[in-house]
Amino acid sequence: QVQLVESGGGLVQAGGSLRLSCAASGDIWTYNMAWYRTAPGKQRELVSRIFSTGSTNYADSVEGRFTMSRDNAKNTVYLQMNSLKFEDTAVYSCNAQKFQASWRNYWGQGTQVTVSS
Repeated sequence: QVQLVESGGGLVQAGGSLRLSCAASGDIWTYNMAWYRTAPGKQRELVSRIFSTGSTNYADSVEGRFTMSRDNAKNTVYLQMNSLKFEDTAVYSCNAQKFQASWRNYWGQGTQVTVSS
């Protein structure tokens, strides 16, 4: 089991940048890691995922503005968010996924990102 702690959220003006971090309690190099977000009144959506191989994919709404990376030595993943928009306002949660007889998912508590227009 892995525990996840997000940090880096806050209030930023539209057009600004934030960098989110997700620190894991153990080795994550075999996990697929992802960032999800939940906006007020909306369902949780996948923002980005980085696989254990290092490849990434992004939601269309953030492609070209957000960059996800991982540092396996530090057991940490990051989400660099640039050119933030009002609609990026949400609680951002970190997810770790691994297949162990079945898919196991672990979640952090989330960090609030608020973009003022």
